[in-house]
Amino acid sequence: MTNETPAPEPRSLNFIEEIMEADGSSGKHQGRICTRFPPEPNGYLHIGHAKSICINFGLAAKYGGRTNLRFDDTNPVKEDIEYVDSIRDDVRWLGFDWAGEHYASDYFPFLYDYAEYLIGRGMAYVCDLNEEEIKEYRGNFFKAGRNSPYRDRSPEENLDLFRRMRAGEFPDGARTLRAKIDMQSPNMNMRDPLMYRIKRAHHHRTGDAWLIYPMYDFAHGVSDAIERITHSICTLEFEDHRPLYDWFLQQDVDGKFFSRPHPRQIEFARLNLTYTVMSKRRLLELVKEGIVKGWDDPRMPTISGLRRRGYTAASVRAFAEKVGVAKRDMVADVGLLEHCVREDLAGSAPRAMAVLRPLKVVIENMAEGEVHWLDVPNHPENEALGRRKVPFTREVYVEREDFQIEAPKKWFRLAPGAEVRLKNACLLRCTGVVQDAAGEVTELRCTWDPASLGGDAPDGRKVKGTLHWVSAAHALACEVRLYDRLFTAKDPMDVPEGEDWRHFLNPESMEVLPAARVEPSLAAARPGEAFQFERLGYFVADPDGGKGTPVFNRTVSLKDSWAKAEAK
Repeated sequence: MTNETPAPEPRSLNFIEEIMEADGSSGKHQGRICTRFPPEPNGYLHIGHAKSICINFGLAAKYGGRTNLRFDDTNPVKEDIEYVDSIRDDVRWLGFDWAGEHYASDYFPFLYDYAEYLIGRGMAYVCDLNEEEIKEYRGNFFKAGRNSPYRDRSPEENLDLFRRMRAGEFPDGARTLRAKIDMQSPNMNMRDPLMYRIKRAHHHRTGDAWLIYPMYDFAHGVSDAIERITHSICTLEFEDHRPLYDWFLQQDVDGKFFSRPHPRQIEFARLNLTYTVMSKRRLLELVKEGIVKGWDDPRMPTISGLRRRGYTAASVRAFAEKVGVAKRDMVADVGLLEHCVREDLAGSAPRAMAVLRPLKVVIENMAEGEVHWLDVPNHPENEALGRRKVPFTREVYVEREDFQIEAPKKWFRLAPGAEVRLKNACLLRCTGVVQDAAGEVTELRCTWDPASLGGDAPDGRKVKGTLHWVSAAHALACEVRLYDRLFTAKDPMDVPEGEDWRHFLNPESMEVLPAARVEPSLAAARPGEAFQFERLGYFVADPDGGKGTPVFNRTVSLKDSWAKAEAK
């Protein structure tokens, strides 16, 4: 008989792993695996992208392959180098690195040449319909589309017009290049989709070299093929786009442009999160309207926001693993994400004491100037985190909510005549209350039992209540920001008729406590460093603290409703 914990049973393969293993067994790609993460640089990445990053990089690593980072930068109007830099930072922070960094703009010459090839084969044409007319001719799910009156132009005419589009002869929106597929198709994506539009816009990489830009649906699959991606893993909304991506590649009938086999697209369910908006457009509105304080606001579901809130890369990866890979769209409980960060920080975050709403306590039977330096472990179970010295003095601060003049039954905190334990310090009894003219409690008078220094009674008497505290003389003034969910509804987009999605914004999503106090050891806290504030939750030092007064953000409270629900 041994005390060893049995190894967990291996989990079964998900459907993407089954496909990749089958391809590996068949020799389809000669043992080569290459995935890619292809964000558009038009915003910051969010928790849904984090799941995609973990899947793409994780699967490639599992099967000995590589992952490319490719920026799908086909729309210069919405793109910015700021977003490119933030995406790089987020991927690295999650613990991944890419084999190659690529851009759709790298392939603009190739895409242009392939477009001319399709025109020459009669598979693409220049259309003069404007945006509204194209929409009208396209029909809808209940009405078949109609052919454009310009659909039957000759390849020679189309090629001439396309080259003149590139040369800048026509104004923006005057003409487009469209694929010639099937205006009767039940798949709307196959109804002669746009391939190029005229757009006089400065590109963050190519400058003003191009006056026409490829559409995302044309560039995306072609870029995969250029990079010889083996498994193109996408979210479910791209399932109906897959026939179009395949069609573009299949038109290379003589294999002049693309190697075989072509990339295989596999779709998985995108991640949705309760009490959260995941639309990049909505997140941009939150930023532009000043509802949040930027993309990295700790209330945002962006990776940079989660990082600033104090979430760890390990907790985000664990969350992605627990959510798993599904074939149908799902909504994950934000409580699971909170559980993952608690689980990670529980063993790694040093403990410290902070008082958010200070109430002064004067210990009348302790001499003024008397200081006891208590030797305290930084973690009750992790000796590797070391120990620290905490000063205990005549005047301390306790949490204002830990005192009541008229305490109810089973109140194990401070009240007139009640005895409590100051954690790691002593036993303390309240002997008096000081109030102002309005009746507000401003100070407590107490006595301590010197024999209990260190926190335990020498006579073995039981004291149920244990409070956190800080020395008034040594405490560090700081600002604490308590963050809550940004929305009050599980599904913020499910708004009542006539209401805006902002209807569910939580007015109490951030509470700033400018007069908090923390123990002096936190003076050395670096931005991003996490702590468990005793009895209060997990907190992280914010970069704003480098501007003067230290700032700490609450990552999550100590209460874990998800773990309790899971246990039930």
